[in-house]
Amino acid sequence: MRILVVCRIDNPDALSFARKLKSTLAHTGCDVGFDSGTAALLGETGLPYTGTDVVVVVGGDGTILRTVQQMQQQVPLIGINWGEVGFLADLEPSEALEFVKTLPRGFSIEERMRISFSRGGVHLGDALNEALIVTARPAKMLRFSIVVDDVVAEQFRSDGLLISTPTGSTAYAMSAGGPIVDPRIQGFLLVPLAPYMLSSRPHIISSSRRLEIRLESSKPANLVIDGQETVELGSSGAIEVSQAKHPALFVDAHRNFFEKVDNKLRKL
Repeated sequence: MRILVVCRIDNPDALSFARKLKSTLAHTGCDVGFDSGTAALLGETGLPYTGTDVVVVVGGDGTILRTVQQMQQQVPLIGINWGEVGFLADLEPSEALEFVKTLPRGFSIEERMRISFSRGGVHLGDALNEALIVTARPAKMLRFSIVVDDVVAEQFRSDGLLISTPTGSTAYAMSAGGPIVDPRIQGFLLVPLAPYMLSSRPHIISSSRRLEIRLESSKPANLVIDGQETVELGSSGAIEVSQAKHPALFVDAHRNFFEKVDNKLRKL
């Protein structure tokens, strides 16, 4: 089995753990390597994601999101939490070595839907957690129209708008007042940021519907995808929102979602 280890590059302890992880897995007969970023810091030659059976990420949610963004073709991933809370990482360092080295070839996979964004037929990117529409200049409000199946469902002004997956409901969306959503649900979570009217509330919309976000403002805005990529939107236009064709793939570590949320939230 070929395993690729990806590590956050700003933490010496995490890098030391990644080196130990590679050595341990190599002794079990696995073909193990590092991605290019990790390898450069450890003085080794990096390997591509192509042809990899499993990607092991040593880091927090940001490292996992960046890894998913970098994959042109999704590969099953397992995260070892080396961050703050780590909702996307199922393993803690104390249990990770034993879990990964005993991972069977027939491991089960959990699919997590991603959201695809496009404008005028041009693909802007895919998000595993969320996309954020905010003004390019701080302290300015934007005007939005939410169009569902060609019907204007809501219009409001706010500091911004979060379009989140169920997976991302425990991230920025939760901090902004959105609900925690079971990741098995296929839908889009819309959370206005500091809306001008208190009646503007979060919405959960089925991914089978046609969803369009219309930006109707005189102020320029940006689309920030998973905190990794920023797209300039200008001051007006429509963004088509749909379920991405290819979901993110996570190795099933047999962690109950609601138990994990309870344990993680107790640390906040």
